[in-house]
Amino acid sequence: MSSEMWAEKYRPKFLKQMVDQKEIVERLESFVKSHNVPHCIFAGPPGTGKTTAALCLAHDLYGETYRENLMELNASDERGINVVRQTVKTFARVRTLGEIPFKILILDEADNMTGDAQQALRRTMERYTETCRFILIANYSGKILEPIQSRCAPFRFTYLPREEQDEYLKRIVKNENIVLQQDGLDAIYEVCGGDLRKAINSLQAAASLGKPIGSETVYSVVGRANPADVHAMIKIAMDGNFLEARKRLREMIVKYGVAGSDIIKQIHIELFRLEIPENLKVKLAGIVGEVDFRLVEGASEEVQLSALLARLVEAGYEFKGG
Repeated sequence: MSSEMWAEKYRPKFLKQMVDQKEIVERLESFVKSHNVPHCIFAGPPGTGKTTAALCLAHDLYGETYRENLMELNASDERGINVVRQTVKTFARVRTLGEIPFKILILDEADNMTGDAQQALRRTMERYTETCRFILIANYSGKILEPIQSRCAPFRFTYLPREEQDEYLKRIVKNENIVLQQDGLDAIYEVCGGDLRKAINSLQAAASLGKPIGSETVYSVVGRANPADVHAMIKIAMDGNFLEARKRLREMIVKYGVAGSDIIKQIHIELFRLEIPENLKVKLAGIVGEVDFRLVEGASEEVQLSALLARLVEAGYEFKGG
């Protein structure tokens, strides 16, 4: 067996180590086997493995020398036309000397690039296809120009399913000798919803306190109120006890250090878990949206949240009267 064949056989397979996104991994592995990669767009929500997939692809394709054939730019920091004209073009036009006849340029947060920069990038992608392949990473692919999208193979990343996230966190907990209770695991998924990066960071923040990780610990370190407390506050308000509901609201803000806008989002989620008629849910959703808009525009948090609780009390009277 030649040294090249030996290196190919025993080269670490980084794509296989990715969590979930199985269909995407299979497509990327086919690129590695054929030693050919088209221009790509990796689109999807944060924390789902887009940048990791691009780096794993490069590592599997080039082996240990992948850094010599890879450039990674974050378009959030370097998003103007000069970066495309200078940095990107200089890298793209130089031919590689390795087995793979092209290099890879990863543009992270590509949806934050200016319109002029995207127009310049479009032409650069067209001229230097033989020597460089582009991987554009974006949360919102719709913000990328259509001519660029048409030149790229699209990859749609999705939030991780609950079982995949739980399995990965349990592996970390086992290796680090951390005590993670079931309600703590439930709380992490409630907060992160399939964003694995956020889940790992939340676990690390909770573990830094040096005690068993339960739901209260998770909610306190991420600055989020316990959904059970929010639900109880809404029920108290709809039962007609405005002052007690307002007291619970203030306690949550002090206990969890949560902002008014975050409380609004949690109230919005909990409203749809209430056992009330659908027409009342529609009405309350409109009220929550109105209060959220006022907070964004700079209105007083305390006044607006109190007004929201007052509207919930009125809705409770309407529900009972109906």
